[in-house]
Amino acid sequence: MGACSTAGLTADQLAIREMATAFAQEQIAPFANDWDRDKFFPVETMRAAADLGMAAIYVRENSGGAGLSRLDAALIFEALATGCPAIAAYLSIHNMCAWMIDAFGSDAQRETWMSRLAKMQFLTSYCLTEPGCGSDAAALRTRARKRGDSYFLTGEKQFISGAGAGGNEHLYLVMARTGAEGPSGISAFLVEGGSPGIRLGANERKMGWNAQPTRAVILDECQVPASCMLGPEGRGFAMAMAALDGGRLNIGACSIGGADGALNHALAYMKERKAFGRRLDEFQALQFRLADMATELEAARALLWRAASALDAGAPDAGRLCAMAKRVATDIGFEVADQALQLHGGYGYLCDYGLEKIVRDLRVHRILEGTNEIMRLIVARSLLESETK
Repeated sequence: MGACSTAGLTADQLAIREMATAFAQEQIAPFANDWDRDKFFPVETMRAAADLGMAAIYVRENSGGAGLSRLDAALIFEALATGCPAIAAYLSIHNMCAWMIDAFGSDAQRETWMSRLAKMQFLTSYCLTEPGCGSDAAALRTRARKRGDSYFLTGEKQFISGAGAGGNEHLYLVMARTGAEGPSGISAFLVEGGSPGIRLGANERKMGWNAQPTRAVILDECQVPASCMLGPEGRGFAMAMAALDGGRLNIGACSIGGADGALNHALAYMKERKAFGRRLDEFQALQFRLADMATELEAARALLWRAASALDAGAPDAGRLCAMAKRVATDIGFEVADQALQLHGGYGYLCDYGLEKIVRDLRVHRILEGTNEIMRLIVARSLLESETK
């Protein structure tokens, strides 16, 4: 992984990163361009990752997970993203859903779901965003009404990663309104892919992330047993936000990993390519650019690791640090990948070199898990609230 720092990592963490890097380079990277071109979702490859514990990374061991830390997870997702950011990002989403069920589910829900999710026998999707409320997620309009021993969900979720994959063997974690307007009226539900009243939109045509499907999830009086409510009624939004702290770290790690892969491509290319009778890596101006790219990635990585450690420790400023780290890592990751493409000249624009795919994949990281504008809002509000106390 390029010049990635090992400072402060334990022997176990170094081994975890080495394992994930080897998996990425052997089972993901050689096929990533083809998956992107063919819009192919490599479920069996992800199940192979699950066999190594990468589908339930920070799920407790007694629930069937790996029981690792958020910092461990950041190392894994960064390593996986050197092979393909889109696949690493979907695994991040699956882990986020698995953690929510472990953290907030009943004993019966954990018994039903955790082993299947840890093995990726069932795939998962996180269903919060709606067509009319993206960043303002607390304004969601999907409604869940209780009749007898069931809830009936009606509404539409938009931009749902992984939706439709696995058919009926897919679990949708759906946030829906059971009470009044605002966040306290939102509850969470576990909805199986074969539930009556659920249907899917077409696979979206996207700029990037072509190796994973993105669809609308449409709920038309979708019936689920009352036992499928996750956690207490009215706590869905709070649980969704708690999950997003970790999700933001994961997607930041995916950005750093993708950018690190792009930087390594650029380093190799510049040692071979000549211009004006000299290799590109002999031009001081280009050396300075490489130095800045590597320095900015290392700075983003350091902030991400600090935020992960804060989340592991339950620190009061963990949410603020996660927002900071997500914003910095995704902005820098995209910029470094774009610079790596520029260093390739016209070849960087060709699909065969893989640089344009990395740039396309990383662009969306500045939007999802909360846009980077929302990250700034979270940080600012946290700072202003702390000043009034």
